Amino acid sequence: MSEHTRARVAFASRDHFLVWLPDGSERNVTVSGRLRHESTIWPATGDWVSLRDGGVMIDSIEPRRTTLSRKDPGRAIEEQVLAANIDRLFIVTGLDRDYNPRRLERYLLLAAESGAEAVVLLNKADLHHDIAEFLSETRVLTEGLVLPLSARSGWGVDAVAGLMCPGETAALIGSSGAGKSTLVNALLGGERQRTYAVRESDQKGRHTTTGREMIRIPGGWLLIDMPGLRELQLWADPETLGDAFAEIAELAEQCRFRDCRHEPGTPGCAVLAANLDEGRMQGFAKLTRELDYVERQRDMNLKLAEKKRWKSIHKAMRNFDKRA
Repeated sequence: MSEHTRARVAFASRDHFLVWLPDGSERNVTVSGRLRHESTIWPATGDWVSLRDGGVMIDSIEPRRTTLSRKDPGRAIEEQVLAANIDRLFIVTGLDRDYNPRRLERYLLLAAESGAEAVVLLNKADLHHDIAEFLSETRVLTEGLVLPLSARSGWGVDAVAGLMCPGETAALIGSSGAGKSTLVNALLGGERQRTYAVRESDQKGRHTTTGREMIRIPGGWLLIDMPGLRELQLWADPETLGDAFAEIAELAEQCRFRDCRHEPGTPGCAVLAANLDEGRMQGFAKLTRELDYVERQRDMNLKLAEKKRWKSIHKAMRNFDKRA
């Protein structure tokens, strides 16, 4: 094995990493001390990395083509990378009590920020004789592809696989109980992921996936399966809202004021005059406030870090002068 070996992270969970090597084998690895202490980037599933010391340590991470991120669930205003270098993001929602347009807006905004193509999968379509209403409501939220399917019966699964080409990578995201693990098993043609039925009382599912894992799918493409997210706090540029809310962004160009917030009572607001769906407007307003808050906190953190850096520089200069 050469001194440095290129590999891809197939599983990431805190300090545990499994990588795929060029010869098709896999290996458990750790992070080098240099990367741990000098880099602000932590390996994520889907990353291309360089290994050293006999191929047991991740020494560097290649630049990411796409990055799927959310705000860290803790109090800190920090980015948590969920997956890297994905071509397509499959957003799975169940057509039971799991279906929630406001949650879908969050997933679609996350996809827009990532750079990956979003595809909404309406799972459990067999629960309804007519799904036209769900299709219509979902297509208001996205200009991208919307596919109905039933992962349990296998109906529509081939259409999902047909979107992928050999060598491409997709990620699977959605809430617990939406049927992600059942879909993975259907794509694999056999049972690999554990599945559980949702609770009848509230239609909520249990987490059957505990880490972000990359899986080889027949047909030569890769799928990153992720646990259901209890929290989906956004990590995105506020300008990305225009991609997730295209119809509002288009109308906003006609507003009287360039900094129009599209709030009730605003004069000359083309968005309000269009009488869009109230839920859609409320979702847009909520996400706008959330992203503005995160942006302010990020700016504050950058200013504090810069102040700390200059303070350290000045201290070093004073100590140098004393020694001189």
